[in-house]
Order: sequence, then structure tokens, then C-alpha cells
Amino acid sequence: MPVKLSVNLNAVAMLRNRRDLPWPSVTGLGRVALAAGAHGLTVHPRPDQRHTRNSDLPDLRALIDDEFPQAEFNIEGYPNEDFLQLVEKNQPEQVTLVPDDPAQATSDHGWNFIAQAAFLTPIVRRLKKEGARVSLFANPDTEGLSAARDTGADRVEFYTGPYASCHSDPGRMAAELEKLGKAADAALALGLEVNAGHDLVVANLPALVKRVPRLAEVSIGHGLTADALEFGMAATVSRFLKACGWP
Repeated sequence: MPVKLSVNLNAVAMLRNRRDLPWPSVTGLGRVALAAGAHGLTVHPRPDQRHTRNSDLPDLRALIDDEFPQAEFNIEGYPNEDFLQLVEKNQPEQVTLVPDDPAQATSDHGWNFIAQAAFLTPIVRRLKKEGARVSLFANPDTEGLSAARDTGADRVEFYTGPYASCHSDPGRMAAELEKLGKAADAALALGLEVNAGHDLVVANLPALVKRVPRLAEVSIGHGLTADALEFGMAATVSRFLKACGWP
């Protein structure tokens, strides 16, 4: 089965938040994305509410439950107590834990699994008791993947920023892709499923999918939203699905 596409709505929310107005509608564009074939929606509600707001989550949960029950809701964030309670209230199918400082502009590194396993393990256990699949944001290397598995997590999401940033340097891009591929091979061998995300676009997705054919899911926001400004959300989702290998 080709890799599933989860549309990250943070960039849509950030545009909306520039004005105290209800448009662009985060829920409305989530509906368009799902109707066009996206397999899920991703949000990263940060403490300062600069992207997706906490108040968006019940509406998105209801959208999936009422109109697209086959789709998944993925909530990303740093697992402090406020975040964990937010997750428990909105019951996503997947929770992606990231080691972000609240002041970061975006996620730009994975967990140090060896150093932070004792912190992550009870959190993973708590979330799985709620019925969520748990994915841990990971650097594109093999170090610490055994420790990631031992937390009880179901998946790792490899940070694809270094790969995506090489768009004008084919040689470096090939090297970064191989790093991602080797890390994914190692994770899969350990029994972890593999997600990927950050700065993925139509141009760099096919090579990633080819190198990691068992990739479970990609979460894409900025590049997809940028394309949606040109092509519209529905057509953009179709373009990204094709890049993921869907007919």
C-alpha cells in the first residue's frame, strides 16, 4: 500500500490567526483535504496558540467522526501535562511527541532517545492506555532507535528537513536520502513503523517513497499549503497523493 498522507493544518491556522476572523477556515480546508483523498489531518497546538489553537481540536475531531470516519487525527506536541490533557480530551488516533522548546519556530530535531527514555516511557504508556498510536520524532540516523522501541512507541517520525533542504544540491540530497533510508531500515528491523515529515514537497516525495517503500505516513503542511495557494487545496492534495504513489 502506498504511503498515507496526513495534511498538517498549522500553516492554514497561522494565516487565519493574522486577523481576528474565521477565515481561512481550518476545519473547512481540512474538509476539502479529506474529501480530496487525504488520509488524515495533523495539528501541532503550541502553548502560544500561534498555529492551530486548542479550540480548533474539537471541531476537527467532530469533522472526522461525523464526515470522514476512515480518516485519522494526529496531534503533535511536546508532552507536558497541558498537552497530555488536551490529547486525552480530543482522542486522536495518533499522537506524535516532539522535543520542541515552546519558542521554536518549527520542529527541527528529534529526541535523544537514550538520554530521554526514562522521561518518554511513562508518557507513551499513558497515551497508549487511551488507545492512541504513539510516534516519536526522530533524527534521520540509527542512534538510539532501540531505546525508542523500548519506550513502547509504535512508530518513529523521521525529520526530513536535512533531506528537503538539499533541493539545489543533488549529490547532497542523495546522501541525505540514504541516511534516511538506513535509519528507516533500522527502525523497521526493530519492529517500529516509520513516518516522515518536514519540508516535503511533490518534487522530493517520490525518491523518499522509493527508498523507503514501507513508509507508513507522511505529514505535510508548509509545502502543501504553499501549493494550495496556487492550485487550490483539492488539486494540491491530489498532486501530493500521486507523489506518494497513489494512482
